[in-house]
Formats: sequence, structure tokens, C-alpha cells
Amino acid sequence: MTMSDTSASTDPRKDSLIEYPSLFPIKVMGLHAEDFVHAITRVALQFDPYFDASTVEQRPSSGGKYLGVTITVTATSREQLDDLYRALTSHPLVKVVL
Repeated sequence: MTMSDTSASTDPRKDSLIEYPSLFPIKVMGLHAEDFVHAITRVALQFDPYFDASTVEQRPSSGGKYLGVTITVTATSREQLDDLYRALTSHPLVKVVL
């Protein structure tokens, strides 16, 4: 093993399949509440100051009780994405984050 092989295997950036920065879509599902989309965009803005709320995609469930929202953030690190996922999954209006 050469020195460059060793450094590549210990570099945490090599463990990720995501290249940073990149646009990263996240699907969030929750009850179809009046403030749901606004709440999700507020969380996204905490982790991506350049988040564009006009890119949010919405899809109601067939019965209309739930709403699926896709937000696309600019991912800058694994830590940023982990923190964003934690914030979304702990939000009281959110049921599932993919």
C-alpha cells in the first residue's frame, strides 16, 4: 500500500458517495396541515441560507390527510445533512424523512 492509498482510505470524504457541494433532494412527509410547508422551508433555511423555497414540490396523499414535500438543499457536508435530518425528524409536524 502506498502513502496515497493510506490517506485515501482514512479520508472521510472518500466514504461518502456525495460530492460536496451538491444539490440534494429530501422528501418529508407529514400531516396536511396549513403551516407544514412553511415549517419545512424554515428548517431548510437554517441549514442552507441559499435554499430556494420556490423549488419545493408538494404531493398530497390519495386521501388528502398527508402531504409529501420535496426540498432540494445545497449539501455542503455530511455533518450539515445529518443535522438537517435530525432537525426534520424531530419536528412535531413531520412523520417521515427520506
